Amino acid sequence: MIPATLKKTNEWKSPDIVFCLEHAAEMQRVWFAGSDFNVYQYDLSLEKPERQPFQGEGHTSYVTGMVRTGNTLITCGYDGQLCWWSIEEQRLTRKIAGHERWGRAITTSPDGSRLYTVADDMLCKVWDASTGKLLETLQEHAIQTPHHYPSMLYAVAASPDGKWLATGDRIGHTAIWNTHSFEKVAELETPVMYTWDPRARRHSIGGIRSLAFSPESNEIAIGGIGNIGNIDHLGGPARLEVFEWRTATQRLEIEDNKKKGLIEQIIWSPGKEWILTAGGDNNGFLTFYNAETGDVLHQDGQNGHIHEVSVGPNFDELVVAAHERLTKWTMQTEPPPLAENETLNEDSNASENADKD
Repeated sequence: MIPATLKKTNEWKSPDIVFCLEHAAEMQRVWFAGSDFNVYQYDLSLEKPERQPFQGEGHTSYVTGMVRTGNTLITCGYDGQLCWWSIEEQRLTRKIAGHERWGRAITTSPDGSRLYTVADDMLCKVWDASTGKLLETLQEHAIQTPHHYPSMLYAVAASPDGKWLATGDRIGHTAIWNTHSFEKVAELETPVMYTWDPRARRHSIGGIRSLAFSPESNEIAIGGIGNIGNIDHLGGPARLEVFEWRTATQRLEIEDNKKKGLIEQIIWSPGKEWILTAGGDNNGFLTFYNAETGDVLHQDGQNGHIHEVSVGPNFDELVVAAHERLTKWTMQTEPPPLAENETLNEDSNASENADKD
């Protein structure tokens, strides 16, 4: 199905930056966290929901990632901690030291049994989601950039078939891992996503901020930002590259100068008709690309840089975590155009039915 319209239906202001969220459309619940270190719930069945804080001594710094497995939320943060939260009881149930430096992202295996986390110690760690036991540590990414500054490990993604894992860093390097043997099986380079200023600031910006495998798990989309003139701002084009990862063959290379900034999240449609990207500079964008051609199908913007998007099970609603706000969008889709012979067949069937009537 192809996105036809996207409409913002709700917005809830937050006194803090919202970095991550999960939502359950069937429960009319949204869970979110961010710059005030706490985890909250919204009850969307209420006309004017108020944020309900979870109880317990959880994170001591920014909460940067959140996943849901059944009735449990698991979060990571700049304090390096991993925290387990009971949704039913709205309280902390487990807390462990996950990484020695800032935690950047967390995701789960498709069956929810494993957690994958990445942090600025440049490690990807594999955890048992139910017990918190560390299963494996994956080490591949360079500690420093080519200009001898600390690097960052921003992104992690698991493939839909559960067989592969991808990790992406500040200098545009992606590693692909076998989730059974934990061996590295491929690597990809997207150097345009890394900008170095050798004169004015002697500093870099950019990096791989999002990764997503295609529904068949044979391709991977990599999101970030293109070359930036002034690295004190996110004034570069939103950049998306799509690879057949086994052969390191780049299939799509897209730069958007209309909606600029970082691509913070990538979502493929189940039928691979489109790719949704979300992110921004000072303001946010939601952009749908044709997954085959790279053409823009639909684009919207909003106030506040978008950090994360949660999609409903029917792909008909989006809930967005943005700078100092949460927004809800509803999406209407239309079927892809029919081939000529399909149109003729439908017309023929319609005529036959009319004759019978």
